[in-house]
Amino acid sequence: MLSLRKSLRRGSVWVDHSLSFRERDRMLIPPSEWDRDRERYRGLLGLPATADEFIEPVLANLQVGLAAVAEANAQGRIEVDGNGLLHLPAITALPDDGEPRRTRDLIYKAIGAIQFPDILLEVDAQTNFSDELLGHRATDATELLASYAALLVHGTDLDAKGVAAMIPGIETAHVSVAMRAIEGHGRLRRANERVVQLQGRFPLAAHWGSGARASADMMALDTSPHLWSARVDPRRRTYAAGVYTHVVDRWGIVYDQPIVLNERQAGAAIEGVEQVNLGADRVRLTLLAVDTCGYNNAALALAKLLGFDLCPRLRDLGERKLSLPSEVTVPESLERVAVRRLSRKAIRAGWDDLLRLAASIRSGRIGADVALRWLGSAARGDVVYEAADQLGRLLRSVFLCDYPTIDGFRREIHTLLSRGESVHQLQRAVYAGKVLAERGRRPDELRAIFGAHALLTDVVLAWNTSRTNEVVERLRRGGMAIEDDWLRRMGPAHFGHINFRGTFRFGMEKYAQAPIKPPVTVRGAASG
Repeated sequence: MLSLRKSLRRGSVWVDHSLSFRERDRMLIPPSEWDRDRERYRGLLGLPATADEFIEPVLANLQVGLAAVAEANAQGRIEVDGNGLLHLPAITALPDDGEPRRTRDLIYKAIGAIQFPDILLEVDAQTNFSDELLGHRATDATELLASYAALLVHGTDLDAKGVAAMIPGIETAHVSVAMRAIEGHGRLRRANERVVQLQGRFPLAAHWGSGARASADMMALDTSPHLWSARVDPRRRTYAAGVYTHVVDRWGIVYDQPIVLNERQAGAAIEGVEQVNLGADRVRLTLLAVDTCGYNNAALALAKLLGFDLCPRLRDLGERKLSLPSEVTVPESLERVAVRRLSRKAIRAGWDDLLRLAASIRSGRIGADVALRWLGSAARGDVVYEAADQLGRLLRSVFLCDYPTIDGFRREIHTLLSRGESVHQLQRAVYAGKVLAERGRRPDELRAIFGAHALLTDVVLAWNTSRTNEVVERLRRGGMAIEDDWLRRMGPAHFGHINFRGTFRFGMEKYAQAPIKPPVTVRGAASG
C-alpha cells in the first residue's frame, strides 16, 4: 500500500477518473502541442531554450556570492568551524528610542474603540464588496444584513442561529440562504480583492512596501476530528485544519487556501503566487518568504522558472552545505562547507520537461501543488525530478551565500515572516473558537470558511490603515513630527480597540445606504 501511494504521488500510476491522480500527459500540455508551440510557451515564461543559457548567469552570481562569504568569514562577521558548520550571529535590533511605540499608542488612542459591525459597513461603503458576495447590489437592508451575517458565520466561530440573534431584524433562514450564496465560485476572493485594493490606495501603505513581496505560512484552526481534512496538530495535540495564507508586504491577505496539516507546503506556496500574478491589474509578486516547511529543492527551481524568488528561513542553517558543480572555484576557507556533487548533466537531461511542466502551470492546466507532488521525494530517479532537484540545489547555494552576507536581505525575509505572524494573531482574534462539527465537511464549504475568515481579517486591516492614515495626517497638520521611519515600523494588525462580540447594530443611515441598490422609479405610471 505504501508503494502504491508513492507511485500515485510521483505519477507513475494513475486513475483515469481522478481529478488529481490522472496520467501526466493528460494533465500537462500534450506532447504534440508542446512540440508545435514550444517557442511560444518559452516566450510566455521568458526562459532560454537550453539549460546552459539559464545556468551560466546563476553560476556567475554564485561565484560572487562565494567571494562575499569568504570575505565575511575573514572579517569575523560569520564563522565556519572545523566541522564545516556555519555560525551566523543573530540579527541586531534596529535602534529604538521608544518613539515609534509611543506614537502608535497615541494614534490608536485617537482612533478609539470601535464595533465590528461599523467596520464592516464602512469598508463596504467604500468598496461594495457585498456586491461580489451576493452577485448583485443588495435590494434592501435585510438582504445586506443577511450577507454580513453569512460572512460572520463562515468567518468566525459563531453559528447561524447565534448571529441571527445578535443582529436585530434578521432570521436564521435569511442567514442560511445568504451562506449558500457567498459559497459561489470566486465570490469571496473577488470581494477580498476589492478590500486589498482599497488598503493599497492609502498613502500610509506605501511606507510598508511596494506590494511585490509577500510571505506565506500556515495557520491551524481547531476542528472536529470528524472533518475529512482534520489532522492532529503536533504542537497542541488537537485536531485541526490548515489554512495557508499569502500576506503581501502591505499587510493584506492576497490569497488563502485550505491544506492538510503535516504535509509539505511548497506546492501551496507556489500556487498562491501564481494565482495572485494572474490578475492583470495587480502588482506581480517577485519574492516570497517562507519557512522551512514551505520549501524544497524542486520548489526553488520551479519558482525561479515561473519568475519569482522563493526565499526560505531555513531550520538548522548552520548544517546546510553549498552544492556546487566541479568547475566552480571555491575559496579555501569554504572548502569544508562545499559539496561538489551538482550535476549539470541531470539539469540538461530534464530541461525540456521542466519547461513543459512550468508552462503547464502558467497556462492553468495543472496547479503547482499537483506539480510539486510529482516532484516529491517519492519521485527519486525520475528525469524531471533529478533536473528540478539539481537546479534547486544550485539556486539554494546562491541563496545561502546571499542570506548571511546581505544584512538587508536577511532582515527583509524575517520582517515579511513576522508580518505574517502578526496577521495570524489578528486572524485568531477574529476566529477565536474552533470549526463546528457540522461545518466544513464539503470542500466548497471549507473554502468558504477560510475565504470569509481572510475577508474579515482584510476588512480590519483596511479599516485600521484608513484610520491610521487619517490620524497621522491630522497630527502632522497640527504640527506634530511623525517620521516616515516610525510609520514603516507600525502595522495595521492591531485589534485591542475592536469589539468582535455583542449585539451587532449596523448604522446604515451614516452612509446613506450606499451598499443598497436604490428603488426603481417608474415614470409616467398612472396613480390609483
